[in-house]
Amino acid sequence: MIASLAWKSLRNRRGTAALTVASIALAVALLLAVERIREQTRQGFASTVSGIDLIVGARTSPVHLLLFSVFRIGDATNNLRFETYRAVASWPDVAWTIPLSLGDSHRGYRVVGTTNDYFDQFRFGRDRRLEFTAGHRFAEENDAVIGADVAASSRYALGQSIVLAHGSGDVAFALHSEHPFRVAGILAPTGTPVDRAIHVPLEGFDALHTEKSAASDPLASALAGKERANEHRHGAHEDGDDAPISAFLVGLRARNSALSMQRRINEFPGESLTAILPGVTLLELWSIVGVAERALFAVSALVVVVGLAAMLIALLTSLNERRREMAVLRSVGARPAHVFGLLVGEATLLTALGLAMGIAVFYVGLSIAKPLLASRLGLFIDIGLPSPYEWGFIMAVAIAGCAIGLVPAYRIYRYSLSDGMTIRV
Repeated sequence: MIASLAWKSLRNRRGTAALTVASIALAVALLLAVERIREQTRQGFASTVSGIDLIVGARTSPVHLLLFSVFRIGDATNNLRFETYRAVASWPDVAWTIPLSLGDSHRGYRVVGTTNDYFDQFRFGRDRRLEFTAGHRFAEENDAVIGADVAASSRYALGQSIVLAHGSGDVAFALHSEHPFRVAGILAPTGTPVDRAIHVPLEGFDALHTEKSAASDPLASALAGKERANEHRHGAHEDGDDAPISAFLVGLRARNSALSMQRRINEFPGESLTAILPGVTLLELWSIVGVAERALFAVSALVVVVGLAAMLIALLTSLNERRREMAVLRSVGARPAHVFGLLVGEATLLTALGLAMGIAVFYVGLSIAKPLLASRLGLFIDIGLPSPYEWGFIMAVAIAGCAIGLVPAYRIYRYSLSDGMTIRV
């Protein structure tokens, strides 16, 4: 009876009730959206690299090494000799390695010099491999494999020539026009920095800078050409053996040897090196950037509080107008407890309607925004049932809405006792 009466009462005040439900719905949708994006971003952040036991570079801070080698943010403070890389790669505990050379760009996208092992061994997400939507891996020195975002934004097709630039800025002044590359492959979307990178062979990356430096001096150009011919004739430069690299990724035969290998690399006698465990450094990095994520969540929680406060204000402002209504109910046999329950029931109905509408708005908005987030920001949001954590937020909002109804319910309960049938107008 109380639920039916509360529903009829809200229908009589449908305008105010609709605005209250809309404010709660939008607040709940925003809270769920922020929480879903926050959780998916955290998972995507942690799954940028998978199955990589160590990342090795010249002596620097662990976070800086992770940023430039994995996220392509910043540049290496120093390169390491290829002989050092070859020495570490030959250790018995090392199963595979992936060399990385950075320092160039194309229209703001970073260029990564590497080998075909990159496409064989690199993993992301839950041990997912890199896949090609078109083309193939490196077959020649001037081949380039581009990420999904590069292909989509620049509209590159297979066989098209691209000219790289020195440096990592969006605006380039030093173009490597003497050594263009040809698009040989396009990678499938991964939601990682791989999508926004251009991959070239190490030998092509080395030739890029050798020819650039030689072109500035005719004598050096002649000597470089002769030396380059000799190197090719004797098999040198085939894998970029003489070129320094920025960092390299390491996969071990036994993962329980990661700590001992890290210590051994950090104490390498031939060169000052830094070896990091990607998982540990990712947690350290997330603790730094997570401040903004927590601030965004706090803002969305405050929006929910504002929505519930709007419901409280709407109920409180209608109390004086409803004193005669409550007195009439008392006159037909309603007890003070019934009047109390009526106000709590109205708050519960408003909260329930707001939650239902908010969840619907959340899923509709997520379905619309999912392709845009994937194509523009590289965020792959899973559209599934609310997680236990999200159900906890929904239950918290429901309990808070019911609790807010106690305030006007108590006041109208007091009014009904003091007024009786004598109504003050």
